[in-house]
This record gives sequence, C-alpha cells and structure tokens, in this order.
Amino acid sequence: QVQLVESGGGLVQAGGSLRLSCAASGSIFSINAMGWYRQAPGKQRELVASISAGGSTNYGDSVKGRFTISRDNAKNTVSLQMNSLKPEDTAVYYCNIVGMVYNSWGQGTQVTVSS
Repeated sequence: QVQLVESGGGLVQAGGSLRLSCAASGSIFSINAMGWYRQAPGKQRELVASISAGGSTNYGDSVKGRFTISRDNAKNTVSLQMNSLKPEDTAVYYCNIVGMVYNSWGQGTQVTVSS
C-alpha cells in the first residue's frame, strides 16, 4: 500500500503565498506522475498541477504563472508553491501519485484564501 501525507494548508489573505508538501511512503515502485488536484464546494475535482518522472510539468489554466510544482525523487515528495493566491483558489487540495500498479490519493488539505 501507498500512503500519502500532505501538509502546508491553511488560511491566507489574497495575494499571499502557501506551500503544500506531500510525502509518499509504503510500497512505492517507480512513481510516474505526481500531482495536485483541488475541489471546491459544489465543484468537481480539477487538476492544479502535475509533474512527470522526467520533470515535465502541466498546470491548470487558472494557476499558470502563479503556482509551481516540484518533486524530489530521492525523498518521494512533491510540493506546490502557491503565490498570488486568490479567493477562488479556496478548496481542498489533494496530492496524487501514479505508478505502474497504483493511483493513490492523499486525505486532502484545506486552503482558504480570504479577500
């Protein structure tokens, strides 16, 4: 089994920054993609950012230029630096990792941006 532990959520004012981190442990073999998704109340879960094993990144349109995803393959961690936060970024953020035989999700961490 794969376990994901997220940290770094919280309350921040608009224009501020937060950094989310996710650490993977357990039966991890060759992690392929790592990413962050979010779900706001009443909305579907959406991709925020993802990063491949080779370091290629993909961002949701609404966060391009403001968020940066990174990963540390040696530590099996993925991070999301969020700058210039907006109230519409308020959501529960979920870490996700995909390997050859697993697709695992974290428990979610709340990010609230006040106006």
